[in-house]
Amino acid sequence: MSFPLGSSRRITRDEAAGAHGRGLAAESRVLRPRRVMEEHQESGKESKPSCVSVDLQGDSSLQVEISDAVSERDKVKFTVQTKTEFSVVRQHEEFIWLHDAYVENEEYAGLIIPPAPPKPDFEASREKLQKLGEGDSSITREEFAKMKQELEAEYLAIFKKTVAMHEVFLQRLAAHPTLRRDHNFFVFLEYGQDLSVRGKNRKELLGGFLRNIVKSADEALITGMSGLKEVDDFFEHERTFLLEYHTRIRDACLRADRVMHSHKCLADDYIPISAALSSLGAQEVNQLKTSFLKLAELFERLRKLEGRVASDEDLKLSDMLRYYMRDSQAAKDLLYRRLRALADYENANKALDKARTKNREVRPAESHQQLCCQRFERLSDSAKQELMDFKSRRVSSFRKNLIELAELELKHAKASTLLLRNTLVALKGEP
Repeated sequence: MSFPLGSSRRITRDEAAGAHGRGLAAESRVLRPRRVMEEHQESGKESKPSCVSVDLQGDSSLQVEISDAVSERDKVKFTVQTKTEFSVVRQHEEFIWLHDAYVENEEYAGLIIPPAPPKPDFEASREKLQKLGEGDSSITREEFAKMKQELEAEYLAIFKKTVAMHEVFLQRLAAHPTLRRDHNFFVFLEYGQDLSVRGKNRKELLGGFLRNIVKSADEALITGMSGLKEVDDFFEHERTFLLEYHTRIRDACLRADRVMHSHKCLADDYIPISAALSSLGAQEVNQLKTSFLKLAELFERLRKLEGRVASDEDLKLSDMLRYYMRDSQAAKDLLYRRLRALADYENANKALDKARTKNREVRPAESHQQLCCQRFERLSDSAKQELMDFKSRRVSSFRKNLIELAELELKHAKASTLLLRNTLVALKGEP
């Protein structure tokens, strides 16, 4: 499948499903004023809506998918379809807005917010093709065609993964019994017009970076200098586990990327070898000509095999590790919010004791203490269930992907062995 990089490229649901099935089971700010929310609520009253509304609260079998996507030079437009009854076109920034809306909503503090999909990045593939076009004249036309084909395949693979990641985000939300009822999710799925979302500017990005630093410092202060002790062994175990797990899965992801990249480099190195052997075959006669052409064909087929190995390792291993690295970070954020609630509860207890000692403003202190207690208990109950679901989901996904990866690696190894054996037989001239 060939197409010029940088041009508009449409991917269908079947193509996206291919990448999604083989792979995995904040950069925006909303400028949307209240006017848009009001228009969404009033559209059903004043005029016939452009799509059929789905009652997300009453439908336990909500199905959300990305049925179509168009890649343009600076953006990707996703067609989000719900139960085939209506569809809307969304851009990446709107997905990030939806994610941020969940993160900033206090009602979901006790839940693991599905990680936001990564921003589409096709610049590397475009730059490689540009450099290829500006390369030295020693590259033959055949080598150029093969290298261009490889880059276009790489571009398409990134595109498919981008669609799959955005779809996984929506499906996680749609499957969650609480998150699926959010009003912003309704707006995202049903509102047929632009949501007026833009990317964050430098000041906002810096603000987000500083907030992460403050959060890390606050967590260290709570667990360290304040001497706050965890009151539940379950959460103490989960916190210790996630801290080490996140570090190890990040290291594993980096190493998996290196292995996958080495297979890609090997596949690329086979291109000039195959071209050189084909050139030698054109110069030679008789038996040597046949041998050179056989070897050229061998390296060309090995190139394709190595490309498939790299692709499968990327989709089945690297992408899975990268996704759960972000998902484990979301679980760590949940534990931080609960720990912050515990610290607030302890401070409220101290404030209440102090107020009783002085016999001043006791009632406000009691009310505040009760609110902090209720919030902490609510977060603890929901967080426990979320973490158990996270474990179940993670184990199931890892088992499935690792089994499939091992089967694919075995399949490619057998194909490579058979190819080498057949080539050896042909070179020896045996029947």
